[in-house]
Amino acid sequence: MKALSKQTRSIKPAEVEKKWHVIDAEGLVVGRLAVIVANHLRGKHKPSYTPHVDCGDHVIVINADKVRFTGNKRDQKTYYKHTGYAGGIKATTAAKVLDGRFPERVLEKAVERMIPRGPLGRDQMRALHLYAGTDHPHAGQQPAALDVASMNRKNKAAA
Repeated sequence: MKALSKQTRSIKPAEVEKKWHVIDAEGLVVGRLAVIVANHLRGKHKPSYTPHVDCGDHVIVINADKVRFTGNKRDQKTYYKHTGYAGGIKATTAAKVLDGRFPERVLEKAVERMIPRGPLGRDQMRALHLYAGTDHPHAGQQPAALDVASMNRKNKAAA
């Protein structure tokens, strides 16, 4: 038997083993889902987590257009962007984004804002694969299903 070490081991990028997870987002609360996805992208669910190394897994989210908000956030939550011109701030509600052309952007922005900014965060965000429908082209990677709804009763919004 190996003796317990009193030193924290940092893994190297070559030692990282990336797995694939698939999450069905239908009926799940946006913020709670985003926390779980961000932690898996960063690798914080692994005992070998190293903050300065991309040790996270790939996460596939299907039905990203069917996520839910609690309370009145769907109608009252506002997303802002700036055109770059003076007075060029634009606002849109979460309902407009979810009903629009790219509804998966609601979840993408929620996760992106929980990931560190910079080159490491950009690498981690590349491991996020969002799809509005149920189909995804990553079946060859044999992703393991991750049941977020059963982790906590609050993860799934009431109908």
